[in-house]
Amino acid sequence: MRYEPLPTELFIRNRQNLRGLLQPDSIVIVHANDIYPTNADGSMAFKQNSDLFYLTGVDQEETVLVLMPNAADPKEREILFVKETNELVAIWDGEKLSKEQATKVSGIERIEWSGTFDSFLHRMVPQAAHVYLPTNEHLRASVVVETRNARFIKDCQARYPLHRYERLAPLMHRLRVIKQAEEIQLMQKACDITEAGFRRLLGFIKPGVGEWEIEAELLHEFVRRGSRGFAYAPIIGAGKNACVLHYLQNDQVCQNGQTVLLDVAAEYAGWNADMTRTVPVNGKFTKRQRAVYDAVLRVYRGANEILRPGNNPLNYQKQVVEIMEHELIGLKLFTAQEARNQGPDKPLVKKYFMHGTSHPLGLDIHDVTPPHATFAEGMVFTIEPGIYIREEALGVRLENNVVLGKDGNFDLMGKIPIEADEIEALMQQPA
Repeated sequence: MRYEPLPTELFIRNRQNLRGLLQPDSIVIVHANDIYPTNADGSMAFKQNSDLFYLTGVDQEETVLVLMPNAADPKEREILFVKETNELVAIWDGEKLSKEQATKVSGIERIEWSGTFDSFLHRMVPQAAHVYLPTNEHLRASVVVETRNARFIKDCQARYPLHRYERLAPLMHRLRVIKQAEEIQLMQKACDITEAGFRRLLGFIKPGVGEWEIEAELLHEFVRRGSRGFAYAPIIGAGKNACVLHYLQNDQVCQNGQTVLLDVAAEYAGWNADMTRTVPVNGKFTKRQRAVYDAVLRVYRGANEILRPGNNPLNYQKQVVEIMEHELIGLKLFTAQEARNQGPDKPLVKKYFMHGTSHPLGLDIHDVTPPHATFAEGMVFTIEPGIYIREEALGVRLENNVVLGKDGNFDLMGKIPIEADEIEALMQQPA
């Protein structure tokens, strides 16, 4: 196995917490994601619906969770439907979960085959007053492909038009935004694997190395340590490519005198890390590169001081922009007088720092959270300030993952080198 079995108690507790948020006489129905096609008879790698995984731990297609806490029959209060396995399926796709295995993973006693779901549905929905169904309500979501859950919503509403339909997403956002101890342990493992990959790179990067070769080194290290690979599409941009926020080509050669921006991280057992580092291709920052690097690092540290319980995203970003403005003036990208004269939208700052500083992290890279929720203990956020000077073909971004605590933030990436002197020293060690 790539990783140790996940603790069943986590998923039992997650369902219990959800039940506490439901209205009386409710039913919750959550479907797995589809396996999406590519071309001809090809298909993409399967990626489970995060809410279903959070509630069951089952990472398999054609899975359905049904929760009905007030069902008259206690055996119908929690049912998991899984794809029936057989010899033909095992030969072509590998064995699927047996009923016993599905119980062991999820902690759900009643397991049924997915082919029987419709008959169960028609018996159970009429017993409920409220039907909770999941939708993708992430504020940055752009949904252009109809999901299995979306198809089911249309079908269910057509079959039972007079029921009261409820949004499951707000409840799941409330639950998922606060990370439990088991989740933090898994995210720490993802960060540790990311650290191993980064340290490997420090002895590999040099003039003449291709961005794609750096990607290959990371993938090797991640997979050999138990990750399924990258938590997200890796961004490996040398020189001017570092100024493209979502640069994904990774097809250029790193040149002497450039820096290379690495927005790369591993996942572990479904939970994610999210790291960015910027390193000198030849192992030594120029004076200007070092000045920009140190400015970004100071902004990072300032942001860490104010990303605290009780603050809120809008106020936090405004405070970070103020810190960044001071650093940009120090880099002589504009003057203090020009800063005073700019409008409230801070266009001078946003020319060089145009993105947000932090986002929630968990089962999704940009994890779910209630809109404009106040920061609270137990949340996990990235901190990722950057300065992008396109006219100098220089982009620097630094990013770590922190757990918000009562007395201070805990840095899950605290062991990953971030000081410029340490990075230079490690890069200049003999191979």
